[in-house]
Amino acid sequence: MLVAKNIYKNYGSLPVLKGVDIEISKGEIVSIAGSSGAGKSTLLHILGTLDNPDKGEIFLENERIDKLKGKKLAAFRNTHIGFVFQFHHLLPEFTALENVCIPGWIAGRKRKEVTEKAESLLNILGLKAREEHKPNELSGGEQQRVAVARALINNPSIIMADEPTGNLDSANAKELHNLFIDLRNRFQQTFLIVTHNEELAQMSDRILHMKDGKII
Repeated sequence: MLVAKNIYKNYGSLPVLKGVDIEISKGEIVSIAGSSGAGKSTLLHILGTLDNPDKGEIFLENERIDKLKGKKLAAFRNTHIGFVFQFHHLLPEFTALENVCIPGWIAGRKRKEVTEKAESLLNILGLKAREEHKPNELSGGEQQRVAVARALINNPSIIMADEPTGNLDSANAKELHNLFIDLRNRFQQTFLIVTHNEELAQMSDRILHMKDGKII
């Protein structure tokens, strides 16, 4: 479902990715592990179209995405890729429900349809009673679950998570691990996760180890 071939990326004279190949099937949970500076987050950002490779090809759902530009790229990213980051990036002036709805509204979907889907997701994630709360009224674990609901709102092909448990205590981290597995089992959702958390990595279907800009 996701295929990347021969991905290279330099920042100035510093080579960060040195010919990475990766394939991910629908419904897989795949973790990328490795020490800081190995190129994990750079690879994730390139696969998620947040950055461009210097060389290589990326296909998602059989569409070549590394050549997309401008509005077409933004629209494709919004509808096909969900993101979960270490810091939740929730908008502080909006409620949990509104934060979840925003990507659906940006996609031009009907307001009622998006709101109903957001309510359903928040219910599934155990946040029904918190949907009218703003981010500063939620715990760290609750904020991260809101971010997961937001990532799911447009039924993405894949969710890309960059150190999603990095800002959580061990209990909330374990809860998030189990949530990813539940979402895969429930929706056949695909996940690509960059993590230093060995427990999260071990719960994945596959672990890809990166070192010095390559998958080893």
